[in-house]
Amino acid sequence: MQTDVFAPGSGRETVFFERRELDQILRLYGFMVAAGEWRDYAIDTSAEHVAFAVFRRTAESPLYRIEKRPALARKQGAWAVTGPGGHVLKRAHELTAVLRVFDRKRLRSVD
Repeated sequence: MQTDVFAPGSGRETVFFERRELDQILRLYGFMVAAGEWRDYAIDTSAEHVAFAVFRRTAESPLYRIEKRPALARKQGAWAVTGPGGHVLKRAHELTAVLRVFDRKRLRSVD
């Protein structure tokens, strides 16, 4: 029987957001919910990455995914924002840098 729970020290530990990282992401999420742009979110964790996906409607595919991949920290940067279709919109070493994608001047809603 195989489980999805990884034992501490087994070498296959799940990647999570740190408290300050999740605080920054949820602050942005709250702002965008108040603006009427986003309505739901989901958090996906695995041994390789953790992702915060945002949705306009629950039944749709995610509008954006904010991903943390520690294995890429020394190469391209651990953080990335992907848009619809999986296109990488921004990749950086710091969370603050990738969240700048959502600045009001750059982000426009398209219906």
